Amino acid sequence: MMESRIKRLATTLMDATTDKDPLVQEQIYNALCYLGESEPEEILHSCDEYLRQHDKLAYPHRVIILKAMETVVKNNIASLDKSTAKVVIFLASNEMTKSKEVIRDWQQAASSVLVAVGQRFINKVMEEVLTKFQPGILPHYFIVQTFANLSVSNVFGMVPFLNSILGTMLPMLGMAKQDHMKSVFCYALQHFSESIQEYLANLDKAPDPTVRKDTFSNEIFSAYEVLFNSWLQHREAKLRLAVVEAVGPMSYLMPSEKLEEQLPKLIPGILALYKKHAEAFYISKSLCQILEASVNIGSRSLDVQLDALLGTLHPQICAPADPSVPLTVKNHTEVLRCFTVLACSFPDRVLAFLLPKLESSNERTRVGTLLIMRQIINSAPSQMEIKKPFILSSMKLPLQDSNDKVKRAVVQVISAMAHHGYLEQPGGEAMLEYLVRQCALPSEAPKKQPPDADDLTSDSVQSISVNTLFLLSTTVDRMNNVLWPYLLEFVTPIQFTNALTPLCKSLMYLAVKKQEEGENASLLRYDLNGNLPSPYALTTRLLVVSSQPYAGDCRGAAALRLLSVLQYSVHPALEQLWSKRVPSLVEHIEENTEKRLCQKEWEEKLLLFLQETLAAVSDNAWVCHFVTEMCRQLNSYNGFPLEKNFLYKCIGTALGACTSKDLVQKQLQELLETARYHEEAEREGLASCFGICAINHLEETLAKLEDFVRSDVFKKSVGLFSIFKDRSDNEVEKIKSTLILCYGFVAVHAPKELVLSRIEADILKNIFQYFNTKVLGIKVETKDLTLKLCLIRSICMISQAIYNGGKCGDFVFSRKAELVAQMVEFIKAEPLDAMRTPVRQRAMVTCTYLVVLEPHLSDPDRTELIDTCLAGVLALPPEPGQERDGSGGDAPHKEMLYGDTLSALKDLLKSLLQRNLTPHGLQDMFAHLGPWIKSNKEQERQRAVEVSAALLDFYLGKLNVSTVVPFYNLGVLIALFSPRCSDSLASVRQHAVDCVYCLLYIQLCYEGFARDHTDEMVEGLKALKKGLEEPDFTVLFHTCHNIAMVVGKRVPPDQLMSLLLAMFEGLADPDKNCSRAATVMINSLLKERGSVLQEKVPDIMSIIHSKLQEVDEEHIRKAAQQTVYILASQHKSVVVSSLLGSALPFDSHTCAMWRSLAAEPTLTSQILEQLLEKVNRDVPYKESKCFLLGSGSERIATLLPLAATCALYEIMSAPESGAAVLGLYAPLFVTLLLRVSCTVGVQLPKSLQSRERRSSSLGPAPRSLHPCSCAVETLKVMLARGGSEAVTRAVGSAGGWDLMASPERHHDGVAVLAGAMARHAGPRLPLIVKNLIPTLSSVLDSQRITTTAFFAELLNNNVVNDLMLLETVMDNMTGRQKDPCMLVRMLALRGLGNISSGSPEKVRKHGAKLLASMVNGMDDKDDPHNLVALEAMSSLSKLLDHLEERDIQSMLLHIAIRIRPFFDSEQPDLRQSSIVLFGNLTKFSEDDCEAFFEQILNGLVTLLLHLQDPKPEVVKACKFALRMCGPNMGCEGLCDMFLNHLREDRSLHYGEFMNNVCKHLMQSYPEMLNRLILTNLFYFKSNWVDIRAAAPMFIGFLVLHVDEDHCQQVDLDQLISGESVPTACTAGEQELGVGAGAQPREFGLPSVGLCRAPGSCSTLG
Repeated sequence: MMESRIKRLATTLMDATTDKDPLVQEQIYNALCYLGESEPEEILHSCDEYLRQHDKLAYPHRVIILKAMETVVKNNIASLDKSTAKVVIFLASNEMTKSKEVIRDWQQAASSVLVAVGQRFINKVMEEVLTKFQPGILPHYFIVQTFANLSVSNVFGMVPFLNSILGTMLPMLGMAKQDHMKSVFCYALQHFSESIQEYLANLDKAPDPTVRKDTFSNEIFSAYEVLFNSWLQHREAKLRLAVVEAVGPMSYLMPSEKLEEQLPKLIPGILALYKKHAEAFYISKSLCQILEASVNIGSRSLDVQLDALLGTLHPQICAPADPSVPLTVKNHTEVLRCFTVLACSFPDRVLAFLLPKLESSNERTRVGTLLIMRQIINSAPSQMEIKKPFILSSMKLPLQDSNDKVKRAVVQVISAMAHHGYLEQPGGEAMLEYLVRQCALPSEAPKKQPPDADDLTSDSVQSISVNTLFLLSTTVDRMNNVLWPYLLEFVTPIQFTNALTPLCKSLMYLAVKKQEEGENASLLRYDLNGNLPSPYALTTRLLVVSSQPYAGDCRGAAALRLLSVLQYSVHPALEQLWSKRVPSLVEHIEENTEKRLCQKEWEEKLLLFLQETLAAVSDNAWVCHFVTEMCRQLNSYNGFPLEKNFLYKCIGTALGACTSKDLVQKQLQELLETARYHEEAEREGLASCFGICAINHLEETLAKLEDFVRSDVFKKSVGLFSIFKDRSDNEVEKIKSTLILCYGFVAVHAPKELVLSRIEADILKNIFQYFNTKVLGIKVETKDLTLKLCLIRSICMISQAIYNGGKCGDFVFSRKAELVAQMVEFIKAEPLDAMRTPVRQRAMVTCTYLVVLEPHLSDPDRTELIDTCLAGVLALPPEPGQERDGSGGDAPHKEMLYGDTLSALKDLLKSLLQRNLTPHGLQDMFAHLGPWIKSNKEQERQRAVEVSAALLDFYLGKLNVSTVVPFYNLGVLIALFSPRCSDSLASVRQHAVDCVYCLLYIQLCYEGFARDHTDEMVEGLKALKKGLEEPDFTVLFHTCHNIAMVVGKRVPPDQLMSLLLAMFEGLADPDKNCSRAATVMINSLLKERGSVLQEKVPDIMSIIHSKLQEVDEEHIRKAAQQTVYILASQHKSVVVSSLLGSALPFDSHTCAMWRSLAAEPTLTSQILEQLLEKVNRDVPYKESKCFLLGSGSERIATLLPLAATCALYEIMSAPESGAAVLGLYAPLFVTLLLRVSCTVGVQLPKSLQSRERRSSSLGPAPRSLHPCSCAVETLKVMLARGGSEAVTRAVGSAGGWDLMASPERHHDGVAVLAGAMARHAGPRLPLIVKNLIPTLSSVLDSQRITTTAFFAELLNNNVVNDLMLLETVMDNMTGRQKDPCMLVRMLALRGLGNISSGSPEKVRKHGAKLLASMVNGMDDKDDPHNLVALEAMSSLSKLLDHLEERDIQSMLLHIAIRIRPFFDSEQPDLRQSSIVLFGNLTKFSEDDCEAFFEQILNGLVTLLLHLQDPKPEVVKACKFALRMCGPNMGCEGLCDMFLNHLREDRSLHYGEFMNNVCKHLMQSYPEMLNRLILTNLFYFKSNWVDIRAAAPMFIGFLVLHVDEDHCQQVDLDQLISGESVPTACTAGEQELGVGAGAQPREFGLPSVGLCRAPGSCSTLG
């Protein structure tokens, strides 16, 4: 079951081989191999079966399966079953030969399977393959290749078959016509020959030990003849190379005599191929095999061929080998093997050929020859033994060669010579010296080799030489006596300095080996070696080079180790000391690195070692010799300033140990005379020497300096002092500089008890004597930089000497102030545009030591010192590393100078602070630093904050509080640094945190905590520093907030306000990040601690306002608003009161502060409530006597409600206030609506009027401050913010806002607002109504008017009914009928009347009440202008259509009678309303027709006459009333006339109309004639001209149409009495026909006769 599963899996995998993806094919191959590991037999059978079944499978896919089979067979050959092997062999054989064409990949894969099986089953494989290798038939290509590969893979199994195979193959060679077949036969013969050689070489392991070379010789020779004589001449290069490859191994098997016979042809034939083939490896390999075979048979033919061989092979070596082309390197190897073979047989001739080549002008020839020399020295030692002197002498010329490639080759030859005893010969020392010289070459980075580089490695000559020297010393025993002690001669010469490390290592190794040989073997025998350096020279040299321990590949450790092993030779007394000290010195070097090592400390260790050495020797003569040798070596180090400097120190140390004072003075004199004063290191070294010497010889040292000073060296006359006669003035300055420096070093090193007394009397006097030159008796300061620097340094060392002196507290340095002033002058003189010299730094270091000495500096001197130093350092331009100006190699030096100068400034300020370690002293220091900390230049801030951090850390470290005292300036200092935590520079941010950290710990110390107390919160500041590394503003400000939280919790309450005040000053910081940080910190502090600042809130608000005026930055405005919000959240009332106290009109900053209170809905709601309370609580205005207008008065607005209204506007103008406004919608609306009503006609106080005029003249004011306008605008913004923008727009489009501000029409504006509210904000009305109802009882008429007007208009909309407000509002309107204000009564009636349009369905329900209200209104006694009555009539007209008839009937006559007088009112509105109402009343006259008919007749004349009313609306009302009355008059003709002629859209011809009306009247009601005339007579005196004219015309028409029976009713006298009215009289006369012949006046009438028949009635024409 398992097998079948594997088989299926294998079949599936093989099916997938058709995939074209190489990666998939690779995975299939790996999978088959993996399966083959577990079931090899099964997999092999599966593969066999699959390939046989899929005969058409393309060969690329078959290859995958065959390769898998090969791998499975190789990995499992030991366990493979014979039957399976046969299956595999048969399959592979068929696959390999299936195609006659050569298909390399497929057939190679099958052949590889056969080779793999042949490892174990060679007989089975051969049995199968030989069937396809038949005599006389050219075999398949891969049959031959398989034989060849089998012979290599299974030598012992295959060689027995080779004889028969060769026998069958030889005839086939002639049959092979194609190149590939010839090549495969060559391939087979090559491998057959190599297999036979291997077999013969291992006969002891062979299955048949009887096999001999001659078994195959004849067949091989026969094959050779074909190959050499025929195929080698072929033009195909690949075939020729195949032949050459085969001929080489075949030559070993050829019969000796045949080979000897063939050599004269064979060697030239092979050599000739070099010219035909660029790739020579196969030719060289074959040639080497032929040469070896020739030598093996003792051939004599080689002698003849030698010149040709050498001439051909030598250029092969001279041609450089390319390491990237492996065959060229292999070719070199084979050619060198050829030379080895030739050199062993013909040494003389080979050398005679090679050595002249060393003189060739061609570099490659010289290098190649040297390579061959190395080869034959190494590989033919016995033959070259007697040639050693000859070879050595021939190397003289190469030793002088300057070519690097030649040098490398020479070094390799020397290495070979050393191994074979050449260097022990005379002339060997020259070779060693050459090697050491190459070790001393400068060690450079390896240069890139050119493309034609030779076969030498790319290592430099120096590195190869170093390695060679070390190998010779450690691995070639025969060299020990050659190298020791000879190599010591190279230690002291300065030219071998670079070779010291390998020399010392080699010498140490050799010395140790010598010590192992015996106790005295390593001792230096000066009697036998006269050229060896002395112990003093060796000690001096090795000690001096150790001062730069990492130079020259860490020569310090090597030199010290060598010194240690030479201890016996140096001095016997040193064994114990050096055995202990030297290892610790070496260990110190090895523990450190070049960067980590403190050079000063290291030199001190070496000088101490020297001092102990001199003490251990304790031999004055030895010390004197040692000093002399040191002085002798000084000039050797002229090119090595650091080493020379150290040597001077060593000389000083040795002189100090010397007891001979004469020698000391002599050597000091010599040093002064020979010093190279123009070199800085030399000046320094000489001064160090004098200083160290003065430790034990102070008097001698000072005396020698005095002597030197008294000499004529400083005089300008040439020749007075021979040593200096050629020196220039500049050099004299350098000498002075050195002498000044010497005094400084003497002061600092000499015993303090001896030197203090000499400082002012001798040392300073001489120093200033050198420094100041007199010209014509006037003191002139030098400008020489070196002299200046030396003076500064010397004074510094003198100060250190005094400070370090045991009695410095008692020593009063009288010249201290003078010296400090001198240093200040030096600093001031330095240019501020760059730092070019270390003068600043050195001067400040000097001041650091000076200020601590007694006496104290005066305050002015101290201030000048601090300010000068700060300006001299902080104001410098950016450091070189920051400029990126490409200043080159000078940049690191400048960067170091900047760093040292800043450190010197820190130390100086610390030194000054140490003198006054109190809060006052700290404050004084930061008074100087403050402006720099806030500078707008980055580099100035960076340095100032860095210095500050160092000072605060120093203060904290030195603080020792004995009594608890207040740190009174904590707040100010924290405010100075905390905003810098967000500075644009990361370094400033980091240092600022350190400053805050130190300040808080200083505070804790002053509070009584121990100095080692740890506060977790303050320690948290350190963790915050990481967040300040990246310039992400979000992170920065979050970190600033966290810092503020820590500060807020740790700052004492009494410091909080000063902290905040100082922090507010930070808002004006030029760095915007810092001003932002100040705002963040202010707000964080207020959140944390603001609750305790209630009394200070007004002050804070005032500061915020003033800062907003100063700083015009958006982020400051926003942050200030946040500050106001935070304060308000803690102290609402105080903030509101403070802001309300701001001057009116509010400026933009105050407005912004108000708007900030809108940030959070809950707080905003509370503040809005407070403001509403302030608006409502105070009286809105005060009455003021107006003197200009006599007894009149004007209303003046009160300030608090006005300010509160402005504040409401500002808060609600902020979009954030929306939620709070919605929550207080009704109270806000009501308060602001009533505020509008209270301010109509109210004036601003005089002071504010002038202020508003001033502000408008300065620029456009934000808004009008007029009380009413202000209230209206606030109401508008409230509606907009409360979501009622539609209301605002609707009121605006209707002109409602302007109406509301008008004293005469305010109520109309309110009505527009109410209508808009009803339409667009209905759901808001219930609360508004509820809030407004109490104001109906207000003492202020304006508020009652506004409320009534609002309610009245609400009743005009059905929304009150929908919201169930109708009864409530109606009842309140009814209740206002007795209001003392006439306008309120009128508006109440209007509102009741509006119910007819708002809720008509409710009119019937409340009809009686409404009607009673209207009648009461018409009966209003306190209505001089009848406005109430007018409103009652208008409203009643609207209500009539909806009232119950029964309700009207009872009041009908009363109303009709009551309104009749208004028909002739002077007010058009009254006339119109009363007439319209009368017309409407006629609808209800049916039940009481006669009574009402009487009222119609009473009003008929008036209505007809008012058709001539000057007001069109009255005419329109009359037409309406007459049309309504017509049906009730009982005259159909009259009714029709009214309906037809009095239509609204029709114009009326009044005369005609009246003529017809009178006709119908007289026809229907003749008895009414006198009544009608009398009524008309009343209008003869009417104020309206047209009505006065119409009345007599009316009478005329009546008389005209009356019959005679009723004519007597006319009272002629009465008519005539109307003459007093001219127009009426004239009209009357004409109508009555008075005056014969008179014509009627033009009234639009036809002409009538003067008389007519009684009863007749004229008709219209």
